[in-house]
Amino acid sequence: MKIVLRVDASLQMGTGHVMRCLTLANALKQQGNKCEFICREHAGNLIGHIRSQGFDVHELPSTGSIAIDGPVLAHAAWLGATQEEDAQQCTSIIRQLKPDWLIVDHYALDARWEAALAAYYRKLMVIDDLADRPHISDLLLDQTFGRDASDYAPWTPQTCTLLCGSQFSLLRPEFAALRDFSLERRRNPQLQHLLITMGGVDKDNATGKILQALKNTDLPADCHFSVVMGSTAPWLAEVQQLAGKMPWPTTVKVGISDMAQLMAESDLAIGAAGATSWERCCLGLPTIMVVLADNQALAAQILDNAQAVIKLALDEQLASELEQIVSTLTHDSNRLESMTEHAKNITDGTGCQHVARQLNVLSQI
Repeated sequence: MKIVLRVDASLQMGTGHVMRCLTLANALKQQGNKCEFICREHAGNLIGHIRSQGFDVHELPSTGSIAIDGPVLAHAAWLGATQEEDAQQCTSIIRQLKPDWLIVDHYALDARWEAALAAYYRKLMVIDDLADRPHISDLLLDQTFGRDASDYAPWTPQTCTLLCGSQFSLLRPEFAALRDFSLERRRNPQLQHLLITMGGVDKDNATGKILQALKNTDLPADCHFSVVMGSTAPWLAEVQQLAGKMPWPTTVKVGISDMAQLMAESDLAIGAAGATSWERCCLGLPTIMVVLADNQALAAQILDNAQAVIKLALDEQLASELEQIVSTLTHDSNRLESMTEHAKNITDGTGCQHVARQLNVLSQI
């Protein structure tokens, strides 16, 4: 099959949409399919990273426009153009490629954009988390834990195949491969290795705020921190300076390729809600989850209710609340074990294979 993926990354929207699309594209590529991307040149884009993975990328110019056409979507400003403009720019690309599947992962696009391009693709897949706008998709994926297909009944055709729930989460194969090792080492847990990962961009420097808040906690003296950041993170230099002043050895890792191994070898994560939530759950990694955007709140609350994470707000109570949570986890290994037990039931890491298989099945119809 020939597959085109329309997805963006930017300082505003982060990197998660591109990363999960890359995971799916790699799985489809391994099956012998041809995948190409269409991305806008936003500040903080991952076009170079996508190409480094061996995929062709068709670039759309960054205009900085926030003009809106028709009903306003909650994330319309993320597109950098109107839906009509974006569709016009994509038309020549998609018309030439004639894809069997067009896959779109973008909160700022809906059925208007999809319909404008309908003559040039055979089938449409939408990746979403919000259930807040109409689509004309043949297949829709929402990997949110607890998401029910009925949430999309008002937004999709009756003929649309709906894959809803964290069992379909798009994780790279190394997470499933390291699952047994990660779960085994969490027996009789101790807090010695703390992982801090606030997203590939972290435009508001949540990482720095977390590190400052951790200074007053009673973590063990032999603890050490790993901080993961993307190469486009605007606060990278400041975080690197702060890391050198921490009471515990703190290493800042940039653009790493072994996240699964790093998670498996960590005892506790302080991480942003978002796509990496499912990676941590797959490996049973206890997590203090920080909500950085409104669209992350639902998933974070559901995971907190399931006792798989402890939700934390990035507000004026951050330092005191984090100090209390860390103190509890430092002195209560049972709580860490309980979080692992609940987290590991969220997803087993094989969702990407299920999704790729469904794409192949539906392509025959």
